[in-house]
Amino acid sequence: MGAAPPNPRKKVTLGTLRSLHRRREPITVMTAHDFPSGLVADHAGMDMVLVGDSLAMVALGMEDTSEVLLEEMLLHCRSVARAVKSAFTVGDLPMGTYEIAPEQGLATAIRFIKEGRVQSVKLEGGREMAPTIRKITTAGIPVLGHVGLTPQRQNALGGFRVQGKTRDGAMRILEDALAIQDAGCYAMVLEAVPADVAALITEKLSVPTIGIGAGAGTSGQVLVQTDMTGNFPPGRFLPKFVKQYGNVWGEAMRAIEAYRDEVKSGQYPAQEHTYPAAKEEIEAFKQAIKGL
Repeated sequence: MGAAPPNPRKKVTLGTLRSLHRRREPITVMTAHDFPSGLVADHAGMDMVLVGDSLAMVALGMEDTSEVLLEEMLLHCRSVARAVKSAFTVGDLPMGTYEIAPEQGLATAIRFIKEGRVQSVKLEGGREMAPTIRKITTAGIPVLGHVGLTPQRQNALGGFRVQGKTRDGAMRILEDALAIQDAGCYAMVLEAVPADVAALITEKLSVPTIGIGAGAGTSGQVLVQTDMTGNFPPGRFLPKFVKQYGNVWGEAMRAIEAYRDEVKSGQYPAQEHTYPAAKEEIEAFKQAIKGL
């Protein structure tokens, strides 16, 4: 599938992530949803690659993350896992596959490790999810937590709204974070939390926080690859926290429109894009089909 990275890296492990955290070196996290997006994230040097349930929208055209199914997530996890050789891989447990009971969460997590071929799982929720997290981590499966804005529960939260803007709201997020840390999470995503609140919560924890819309005071950052590379048509809504680093859509449009125009005009394929055959063989073929 192409050349190996010019400077191959050692495999990122939980030990690597803990070392980065101890040194206060920011942890880089990027989503991926298929082999090509996993490959580029890994080649670009991400510490962690997350197969997020955001693939529901960016890869499957769904309205929100609650629509994606377990089998769909496992399919995409396998695709990304085939590409990623160095980064630490995480699979997002979809809504409805872990909330009923800790045993359900463990059964789903086992499938992600065995069938999805990822190294850890992510699930949303705070104190109420601590028993499930403890059940999964006790079985030897690393868990990345997720507190603050939890998109799978956006209907209960009144939509995609910033969390922790009041003293009481911030305290609830801290209590959730401490609960899932105590349950065994090796790190947690803090989403859509005021920067000052996220920084204070990060200082109170002994495990890394991965921010998304949570300012620079977290232990690392995560973005959806499709958003930050600009791989979407003009006019699409982007959250405030997204910085667009590229224009993949524009470059793809330029290339595809040029292909269309060259096919229509007969410029493509040119001689250098075709395979030759000996003239005598072509002549013999002409003679052979004359009577057909």
